[in-house]
Amino acid sequence: MEGFTTKLVNWYRVNRRDFPWRRTQDPYRIWVSEIILQQTRIEQGLGYYERFTERFPDIRSLSIARPDDVMRCWQGLGYYSRARNMMEAARQIMEQHGGIFPSTFAEIRTLKGIGPYTAAAIASISFGEPVPVVDGNVIRFLSRLFGIEEPADSTTGKKTIHSLAARLLDPQHPGDFNQGLMEFGQQCCKPANPLCHQCIFSRDCRALQTGKTDQLPVKGKPVKVTDRYFHYLVVTYTADMDTFFYIHRREGKDIWNGLYEFPLIETTGAVTPAQLVKSGEWKELTRGCGARLIRSGPEVKHQLSHRLIHAVFFEVKVNRPLPGNFLQINEKDINKYPMAKLTEKYLNGRNK
Repeated sequence: MEGFTTKLVNWYRVNRRDFPWRRTQDPYRIWVSEIILQQTRIEQGLGYYERFTERFPDIRSLSIARPDDVMRCWQGLGYYSRARNMMEAARQIMEQHGGIFPSTFAEIRTLKGIGPYTAAAIASISFGEPVPVVDGNVIRFLSRLFGIEEPADSTTGKKTIHSLAARLLDPQHPGDFNQGLMEFGQQCCKPANPLCHQCIFSRDCRALQTGKTDQLPVKGKPVKVTDRYFHYLVVTYTADMDTFFYIHRREGKDIWNGLYEFPLIETTGAVTPAQLVKSGEWKELTRGCGARLIRSGPEVKHQLSHRLIHAVFFEVKVNRPLPGNFLQINEKDINKYPMAKLTEKYLNGRNK
């Protein structure tokens, strides 16, 4: 498409939105912004970016940070493996690169948690390396503009769009070009109600000319969502005029690894309070502490990418400390521990 590259770069330089990560070429700052914005809207991510870079202003500060401090700063963003990977990558940079962010796409790709998209963004924006960036905005924009009807999440579809982005790339200004593609997809070629009447490429857009704007990009098979049933025991114990909670840190490769939560009983389906207190898991968790179920809240549904969590919080009082491998913490200190957004919402509602 004649003149596309120059036209896009010029459009971006006039219309780009002003964000702090666009006022710098510091690869650390660009890395942080790209990781935060992978699964987060810009409006929400901006505040997190500012708080994160203020708390951890450089690679070294992140590499030596306490995991709980990083998770607390990340709390509410979800996809917590991103934060854990960033800590590990920061340590990699300190140990393997002398604290200097690597400057090529190939080297950046070796860092923990950095895939082709993020590596290309950093390499092109910070170091001027001519490598294409392909995210959801780019896929949508190019699929519509060039009428690509292969499923965007298929192997052939991904190759087609990546090759097209590489051919169009401006080798002299790869950072502006890549950001222009993404920005155009965000501002004009939106998922719903794209601004076709304002689009500077409307005369050449095959989707618009063929009436397929709402059909492109072609989507593959939908992701299967798994239902999970979580029953949280919000156990309180009072001693010496203080009230204590019991929490533990989630471990393993399951969701919310590294975050804290109340004692949990997971079942294969919904259960009533009466069924819960008769279960072996309840008896094991509360053995010998005089547990009394005070009340149960409504079921709360919490949607993750591949899972739908059905959660109920049960308020329980005990007259002796809860057995098991739990932390006993003062009620007033609960906000010091990073927790999933689901639990954070419960606590905010409880304190009202």
